[in-house]
Parts: sequence; structure tokens; C-alpha cells
Amino acid sequence: MPVAKGSTIDPARTRAAVLEAATPVLYERGLDGIGVAELCARIGVSKETLYRHFGTKDGLVQAILEARSERLTGWLTEAVAAAGDAPHDQLAAVFDALQRWYERPAFRGCAMVNASAQHHDDAVRAITARHLDRYLDLLTGIAARAGAADPGALGRQLLMLVEGATIVAAHHRTADTAGQARHAALTLLSAASAPDPP
Repeated sequence: MPVAKGSTIDPARTRAAVLEAATPVLYERGLDGIGVAELCARIGVSKETLYRHFGTKDGLVQAILEARSERLTGWLTEAVAAAGDAPHDQLAAVFDALQRWYERPAFRGCAMVNASAQHHDDAVRAITARHLDRYLDLLTGIAARAGAADPGALGRQLLMLVEGATIVAAHHRTADTAGQARHAALTLLSAASAPDPP
């Protein structure tokens, strides 16, 4: 990312540009599937620029994962909000959004889970845990609005369906992975929110 003569250097903009360029490369190749020299060549920055803004490749990886977690959580939160007030519709919207993600040609599974599996590093594991906690909060909120007796337990079950579907979609391509998970999730939600018999 050369700076044109007479331009001023904006560190925040440079950092954001490096993050944007490196994210798809590391998602496609895996965290350990590309070295710093090749990564810098692919995204058009010097090693010095990468190190100045992120300290190390691990620093870049952590920044990418944090940004991706915020973006994905925000995307699913928007899908839930757009679905209206009915918890059933909100939960269906989560899986409908996931199906659209799974159908993208560049889909390679959950970057957080991939990173945690590839990179046995406490910082990456902590980012992954926070990411899953964000998903869990979203799903537990839906369970609570549905009147589930134990929203926390139902939220964890729904999280297992979300992450399980994502792993299956990445490794065993079928036409309706999210649809099958959606059906199971809505069945759980209906059972958990059904009124007790008289």
C-alpha cells in the first residue's frame, strides 16, 4: 500500500486496510498456511508496516479475529432484529442467515473455531471463547423471549446447533445443512416454550 507523493500517512487507515486485505487470505489459507513474507507480498505491504501496526503475525491474527467476531455477531444480531418480535422468527432468521453464508464460494467454516483448532494459543482461544459467548448471549436472549424455563440451557443447545451446522457445512457440503439445523432448533424452542399441561 504505497503512499502517493504528497499524501499524509494515516495510521488508523493503514491498519484498517491491512486488516481488510489480510482477512480473506488468512481465512482461505489458514493461520499457519502462509508465512509473513508471502502474506505481505499478497496484500501489498512491507513486513515493517505489518510489524509496526500489529507487532507480530500473531498480533495481526488476533486483530483479524476480533474484528471478524464483531462483524459476524453484528450481522446475526441485525438478522434477528429484522425478523420482528417473535422469537420463533428470530431464531429462524439466524439459520437463514447462516445458510446464505454457507452458500458463498469463499465459505471455509467458522474462522474462530478454525483458528482455535489451528493455533493452540491462549490469546486465540480467549478470542474464540468471547466470540462463542456473544453467540450464546444472542441465542439465550431468543430463548428467554420465548419463555423457556431455562434460557441458558436452551441457548447452549442452540449454540451447539449453530456451530455444529457450520462445521458440517464446511466439511460435508449438502444443500440444506442450515435448514436441517433450523428445524431442530425450532423444535427445541417450541418444546422449551410450550406451556405446561394443566
